[in-house]
Amino acid sequence: MANILRIQVVVFALVAASFTNIYLPQPVLPILQSEFQISPVQASFSVSFVIMGIVLSNLFFGYLSDRYPVKPIILTGGVFVAAGGLICSSTGSYTVLVACRLLQGLFIPALTTSIAAWLSRSLPAERLSSVMGAYVSATIFGGMGGRMLGGWIHPPLHWRYAFVTASAFILVTVAMAMVVLPASGREEIAAARSSNGRETYSSLLRKKELLLIYACGAGSLLIFSPVFNYLPYRLSGAPFNLTTETITLVYLVYVLGIFLGPLAGKLSSRLGGGVMLLFSSILLGLSLTLLLLPSMTAVILGLLGVCAGFFSLHTVAVVLLNRKLTCSHGKANALYVLFYYTGGWLGLTGAGFAYEHAGWEGVIVFLAIFLVIPLGVGVFERRVESKARD
Repeated sequence: MANILRIQVVVFALVAASFTNIYLPQPVLPILQSEFQISPVQASFSVSFVIMGIVLSNLFFGYLSDRYPVKPIILTGGVFVAAGGLICSSTGSYTVLVACRLLQGLFIPALTTSIAAWLSRSLPAERLSSVMGAYVSATIFGGMGGRMLGGWIHPPLHWRYAFVTASAFILVTVAMAMVVLPASGREEIAAARSSNGRETYSSLLRKKELLLIYACGAGSLLIFSPVFNYLPYRLSGAPFNLTTETITLVYLVYVLGIFLGPLAGKLSSRLGGGVMLLFSSILLGLSLTLLLLPSMTAVILGLLGVCAGFFSLHTVAVVLLNRKLTCSHGKANALYVLFYYTGGWLGLTGAGFAYEHAGWEGVIVFLAIFLVIPLGVGVFERRVESKARD
């Protein structure tokens, strides 16, 4: 029991540190824009290029994690992510900063995807759910922590110090993993290779019911991520005129996801995944409209609703995906992550152009269009579940 608890703590710390690096510059995008004399779209590259790196390398590290010991993969990933962050903290070139952000994204799956694959093949079933619960909570905590770190360290020091702190966090948690995680044995690796050979990535993509779940994950992050990415522009201008520190406090609504994830999973089992997808999509759409109002109360309520809708969509999609699988869970979940972050990258980039051409209203309209994806998947799942009951 004590060993499982130590592993749970290490998993939480390592995954939280990884996700802290993803969203670190988000609260200070207007400051980056001013300091480097760049456009809002170019400023968003400091976040979107990390996500693009994750998209490009996720399947590769999923493949490695199923076949080789996890510790060398984690160590390599930690060194490159930390090195990229330290270069970001010292460079005067925005091109170099974006290149290093891409480098960080390429190696973040060495920390996140690899540890998830290791957990699924190493822990007994009765322990896996609790440790994976720590994993999911860590992604939310790290996403919020990165935004808080990037926004709170800037005023007394400089945004560059946030990169130094995040790099130190990565190195410390990687060192913890090297000490606490047990080494992978040859039998364990051989068993993993055998169990993951039943399906190929291609065969999984040819299954309509899985492809729709992947699309739902992609659509949900496509809608969610730009809201918080371009929020500093909205709140730093009229009629709000908030400071960076105050804007950063608004990101505390993100903590709602820590509680909503498990709740959405339970409701999905009780009410059905299709019903939950439809309800979450409608909530997300209504919440987006609140963000158009020139009222801080409306903005806070809208952000709470956006978080509730998104985290419910994401949780239910993952639950539905794993219910539909009989084997090759690692590959299927790696594909989900690939689609998920591809949607996030497309959303950040597309919303950037929408912001440049039509401001905050353009961003909201752009995102609302993509609600058709989770709504469509919800309708499909509702029909599937109705037929199963009949």
